[in-house]
Amino acid sequence: MVGADPKFPTVERGGWAISPGAAYRTLKPPVRAGFRRWRWLAMASLFVPLSFVLVQCGKAPSAGMLAANSQASVGDNFDDRFPAPYFSDRFPTEKESFLQREVPSQRTARAEPASARAEPASVRVASISPTLNLPRATEREELTRLVSMKSSAFPYFGNNPRSDAPFLDTAKGERRGHRSYGGRVYWQDETYNDSRVLMHVPETFDVRKPGVIVVFFHGNGATLERDVRDRQMVPQQISDSGVNAVLLAPQLAVDAADSSAGKFWQPGGFKRFMTESADHLARLYGNPGSARAFANMPIVIVGYSGGFLPTAWSLDVGGVNNRVRGVFLLDAVYGELDKFAGWIENNRSGFFVSAYTRYTKRHDQELIAMLREKGITVGEDMDGPLRPGSVVFIETPDGVTHRDYVTQAWTEHPVKDVLLKMAATPSLTRVASAPSSPGR
Repeated sequence: MVGADPKFPTVERGGWAISPGAAYRTLKPPVRAGFRRWRWLAMASLFVPLSFVLVQCGKAPSAGMLAANSQASVGDNFDDRFPAPYFSDRFPTEKESFLQREVPSQRTARAEPASARAEPASVRVASISPTLNLPRATEREELTRLVSMKSSAFPYFGNNPRSDAPFLDTAKGERRGHRSYGGRVYWQDETYNDSRVLMHVPETFDVRKPGVIVVFFHGNGATLERDVRDRQMVPQQISDSGVNAVLLAPQLAVDAADSSAGKFWQPGGFKRFMTESADHLARLYGNPGSARAFANMPIVIVGYSGGFLPTAWSLDVGGVNNRVRGVFLLDAVYGELDKFAGWIENNRSGFFVSAYTRYTKRHDQELIAMLREKGITVGEDMDGPLRPGSVVFIETPDGVTHRDYVTQAWTEHPVKDVLLKMAATPSLTRVASAPSSPGR
């Protein structure tokens, strides 16, 4: 019998010859013809429902179907499906970089459902792997990137130079922390363990032209992503100025009321930071061979609020005073007056600008008196361009808040304004210049 398995016996039941091990069932001759008719009926019953499905698929959608689809697509526009990326709270790899994005307005944020406002994951947009072809001059994009650097402010396991005591002066089990000036303990693994630096290279930057590196020291209670980049718009101010400048902004104490300088307390610490940053800037720019140009480029230090401490120590013991061509303090003279006065007196080819509110007025007035005693002329407005040796103190009215000072001081976007006034001075063109047209 066809299909029978010799290992299993065949059993006859009701006209069927059934073999348990057979590949299929066979029929005895008397009933074979009847079975064929039933087999065709079974196959027809399978195909008829399928034909109805195919007919329905070929019909045009009904009004009800269109209405349902319309409801499903509400909010499913391009921005909802591809939201602007934010920086994720992690260390990027060497093959990742991040495009500058505009922060959504508060009105747009309120209009979106809570689920749509969840922070999206960072998006890989470019690779600087040496195995890839570098972009051509007309293809280079404006880039803002977080880079981990060994010479950044933290982690720091040395001493506080003011007291010569260990910086991490508190312990709880295996955890080590630092007791701040205000008495609060911040733990090393949470507050002093972020070695990232925010780097920004504008689209118009050209390493072949006179340029400048802006180093921004943020204030207390800040992070690079939320505050320096998004709220204070420091990268955007540099780009909008049109000045041939790039940005370095190291993370200091993370979101804490603490101004500790970390590695910038150390002699030569600022020099090591600038040396290491040259290679990273060159790779982000898209031309690793430009590292030498970045390593010798003039520097302008901008310190906001609690950023006065790393600014002062970088000027005093940083080891690169020959490269620092300008200092700009934003409501930041809380102390270290001797260090600021000493730099101004010994660097008459650079400029010094301090804008202040009532919170730092007493210290700024004290620093002005110290400088005038040394015979240094002090200006009190920003009406003219900055020149070598310019020393300017600007008092802003009470309506200007300390929190918004990086974007609103005596003028809107003061970082941009200072860069423009610096670049407009003919004698400072060797420091920085505003390019007339985009290019490399």
